[in-house]
Amino acid sequence: MSIYRVLSRSSRTFTLLSSSHSLLKPQPFSTTFFHQFSSFPHQSPNEIFKFQHSEIIDGLKRLYIQKLMPLEVTYRFNDFVSPLLTDSDFDAKPMVLLLGQYSTGKTTFIKHMLQNSYPGAHIGPEPTTDKFVVVMSGPDERTIPGNTVAVQADMPFGGLTSFGTAFLSKFECSTMPHPLLEHITFVDSPGVLSGEKQRLERSYDFTGVTSWFAAKSDIILLLFDPHKLDISDEFKRVITSLKGHDDKIRVVLNKADQVDTQQLMRIYGALMWSLGKVFNIPEIMRVYIGSFNDQPVNNIGVLGNELFEREQEDLLTDLKDIPKKACDRKINEFVKRARAAKIHAYIISHLKKEMPIVIGKAKAQQKLIDNLEVEFAKVQREFHLPAGDFPNVDHFKEVLSVYNIDKFEKLKPKMIQDVDDMLAHDIPNLLKTFRNS
Repeated sequence: MSIYRVLSRSSRTFTLLSSSHSLLKPQPFSTTFFHQFSSFPHQSPNEIFKFQHSEIIDGLKRLYIQKLMPLEVTYRFNDFVSPLLTDSDFDAKPMVLLLGQYSTGKTTFIKHMLQNSYPGAHIGPEPTTDKFVVVMSGPDERTIPGNTVAVQADMPFGGLTSFGTAFLSKFECSTMPHPLLEHITFVDSPGVLSGEKQRLERSYDFTGVTSWFAAKSDIILLLFDPHKLDISDEFKRVITSLKGHDDKIRVVLNKADQVDTQQLMRIYGALMWSLGKVFNIPEIMRVYIGSFNDQPVNNIGVLGNELFEREQEDLLTDLKDIPKKACDRKINEFVKRARAAKIHAYIISHLKKEMPIVIGKAKAQQKLIDNLEVEFAKVQREFHLPAGDFPNVDHFKEVLSVYNIDKFEKLKPKMIQDVDDMLAHDIPNLLKTFRNS
């Protein structure tokens, strides 16, 4: 069912739910969240939104099958970069990914938003969440093992099978009937451990999984604890894996009511300094300050309480806009994928062209792999491509080493032209047709 139809039919449910909760236990932030969700336009505007959304998504599905997927299959894009898309990838609800070191309040944040614990949730000062948990809407409260989730065609998690059984045993889906989950899916993640524990105790590619979920998410929340501001090397690697998704990242300084106003100012400055070193971008990161749990906010002064309210309202606005922006986000990700597939095709065909015709193929292949940075630079110059759009060299080398480059396809200009036409004409025409209808 389209999210816009759900918004229309569930507005009364949202209002009743928020009212009943406010009588039992005041929750200013969460209750406001429910009220704002229930304030979406009714009936006729929602029907228009629903029609536009579904028609645009159906159009993207057709374009993918007709023009982009042939290019991906020909040059093995699904082996190097990302699995082939399915209908469930296009139809998936908006997703919010929560990341952070252990005990920064990720699970508590989700509980606060839902005003209820999800099935299987564990909260404590020690590392409690040891799995990636997808929290989504369902007819009853239950947990579904990762191996089962990954093979369900109606769920967009089939691509996680590439991380193996070791990961799938540390992945599960938690379902529960809840109005908010009819619009948004949350992804709770294990806290990033320090030192060798992160590398040795995790028997799967943690940063790879994080990167996979980041690509699927609409918003990525990085949660920090004011008492644990140091960004470990392990957490830095996780943040680095979010490259290309900077526009989705929101930083949350959680549990901010545990320090006084003067300490909070110092902690905020220290966090900004640390983030500047990790993200290595000239722009200032937006940091939301608050205390997202079910306990009353500690009174740290008039300035502090007013600040928390305004910061929570800003974060609320971001989260409330997720369903409305879901279609635009899917278009944006689709265009990014198309450009990445083009660059991948250029790289693969270039490597094929550099191989000798008869003798010395094994030696030539190893030389190409060893000097892959040089070959990337050649492709960049030949096709006038941005350097920042190229894939990670080390990951590309690792995957490339198990292939016979000589078996790759030469460049097929017709396929490239089809993707160019799709980006330049088909997608703009699709948007123009249905957004003006």
